[in-house]
Amino acid sequence: MTNFVQSGIPASPFIRCRAVALAAAASVLLAACGGGGGGGGPASSSDASRSGASAVSVPETDLPASGTGTGTSKLTTSPPATNGTNDATESTAPASDASSPAVGASDPASGASSPAVSAPDPASGAGNTTTPLPTVRPFYGVNGHNNEGGAYDLSSFALQLSQLQDLGAKLYRNEVYSQGTANKLAGVAQLMAAGGVTVYPVMLMGIDTFNNETEGYNAGFALGQQTATSRHYPYYEVTNEMEAELLIGNVDGVYPQQFDVVKFRILRGVIRGMIAGIKSVDASGKIIMGGGTWLHYGFQKMLAAGMEPDGSIGHAVVDWDITAWHWYSEQGDITNACGGTGCHNVLAELKSLGKPIWINEFGVRPNYGTDQQIAAYLVGNRMMAQFVALASTYDIESIQSYELYDDPIGGEGAFGLLRNDGFTQKPAYAAYKSFVAAHPM
Repeated sequence: MTNFVQSGIPASPFIRCRAVALAAAASVLLAACGGGGGGGGPASSSDASRSGASAVSVPETDLPASGTGTGTSKLTTSPPATNGTNDATESTAPASDASSPAVGASDPASGASSPAVSAPDPASGAGNTTTPLPTVRPFYGVNGHNNEGGAYDLSSFALQLSQLQDLGAKLYRNEVYSQGTANKLAGVAQLMAAGGVTVYPVMLMGIDTFNNETEGYNAGFALGQQTATSRHYPYYEVTNEMEAELLIGNVDGVYPQQFDVVKFRILRGVIRGMIAGIKSVDASGKIIMGGGTWLHYGFQKMLAAGMEPDGSIGHAVVDWDITAWHWYSEQGDITNACGGTGCHNVLAELKSLGKPIWINEFGVRPNYGTDQQIAAYLVGNRMMAQFVALASTYDIESIQSYELYDDPIGGEGAFGLLRNDGFTQKPAYAAYKSFVAAHPM
């Protein structure tokens, strides 16, 4: 994550991934930005700026397509100012038929490709391979960045799998943002599935290059289709903390009027396009509404109600299967989070959406204290212990630590359960492992 918007929250680590400047050997792809802490409302925006990951080189074919937010993180800077008009006419369908992909492409309903999608490397064993839904509920998970380099390049996929197995983690969240990154993650998922770990993608895309909802929809459709074509996953996450880019000033994000209407429409287009692109090739995969953070649930409520920030209703309703949320140490108690609009029970607000909840990024800021203090907080009564205790009350189906390895120097910081050499365990590793073993879910 490079820049963090006016949300008053610290940048989320997952964000950094997309923010990574694209450049490094062909074998190195940008990290799966699984994580990104959602910052806390009370924190100042200066507290939020953790530096973006160092530049790595990626072959041109792996560069994100136009509109994927190159150079910015999800929580990044706001899109360029528009002319103040809404180019996306009536929101139930973006300007040219919103249900169709990019100009010149086939109707997604037909199942045909939007832009042509290249197949994954046959050596990976991936490509339209289906990962079945786990037979045992995968409650515990971890975030990774296998498209970003660093320790994820130093450690083989087999070593990562053995570490996840040792931790007791059953879910492994990594990002994709292009055909190349989708193909790479499909290969990782194939290997992990054989070892009992379910990999799933979070699809990253910025909105700063789109002029209207139709453009966002078309780009989202293409990435959704590419991702699902590379592998049929049991879960797909659409965007990551993007609602923070829509906030008008340093506000909580609990009310519709706190979001920019033009940016809202564009992001809605991206999300609808991603879902349609996925469903055009994989009708059974479950859709995770991209991890939101802090008190920004006003965005998800608008999507579910067919509402826009100006209060108008009757617009496109977005449906999904799982609501994802991110929570970090500076945000405090997720059931009593206090911002400018007062104190809120975030879990209760999310449950009101009627979907199971995944806290698919949680972590402790590296500046919280010593490694031992960080480990204690991670499993304590404001994080893992609280989430587990409240799981049945609020239908929390999964919690996923951010992240497996520390970032390299110049990245977002030492959030990992292991150091950035890929094998040295930190106190948080043992704490997480012991907690999972003592609290089977």
